[in-house]
Amino acid sequence: MNAEIVKSTKISFPHGFSTRRGGVSEGIFASLNLGMNRGDEEEKVKENYRRFLRSCGIEQERFVCGKQVHGSEVLIVGEAQARPPYGYGELMEADGYVTKEAGVPLVIFTADCIPLLLADEKAGVVAAVHSGWRGTVKDIEKTAIEQMLLLGAERKDIKACIGPAIGRCCFEVGGEVIEAVEELLGRDPTAFYDAKENGKYMLDLKGVLKDCLLRSGIPEENIETVTDCTLCMPEKYWSHRQAGLTRGSQASVIMIP
Repeated sequence: MNAEIVKSTKISFPHGFSTRRGGVSEGIFASLNLGMNRGDEEEKVKENYRRFLRSCGIEQERFVCGKQVHGSEVLIVGEAQARPPYGYGELMEADGYVTKEAGVPLVIFTADCIPLLLADEKAGVVAAVHSGWRGTVKDIEKTAIEQMLLLGAERKDIKACIGPAIGRCCFEVGGEVIEAVEELLGRDPTAFYDAKENGKYMLDLKGVLKDCLLRSGIPEENIETVTDCTLCMPEKYWSHRQAGLTRGSQASVIMIP
């Protein structure tokens, strides 16, 4: 059985965004849990990875991943940093990875935050980025693109897919987040939020990230946004805001063939 995944129509390299369907985990982790630190059974998570990667067109069993810290560091990596799903030293601390090495899958984890996949298929450079609101306001996408350029990518050739994440319909934030977005964009971010009577705001983080990609020189026709909201669709996706810590995690992957 294969895992159920979501794919970009812009990127042809092997890639995919996981859902929570098509795995072997049970109970609160049912069924396609790809989180390695959630308390799930190791062998079940390994089988989930086998199904997920295979569904994305990837046969490799080792991949690059790390400990995500809601920062803005994006590392250039390769086979030397690839690891199996479990039992392999300490994890790197980073929220994004870039490579030009073929056959090296890049994996990031989410459960409401935005998974961003980037690919310059002409130059043979890819990136996987975990972009929550903290990473977004730190312009993590700009860092990822700059790292890709160092490896030979060109802005006009980079394709970007903003994956399944919490949507404007559900992402309630405080004023400090709106202020951080305004500082990032350098203008009034009214277009990206709706004010509520309780003093909170409903933020379109996907829209903010797309705006940042455009400001970084990525052509609009090269950018795709998956509209699925993880909080609206708990039967399909893991959502931290819906389930807290008692849940599994999505993973997103991209690889140069």
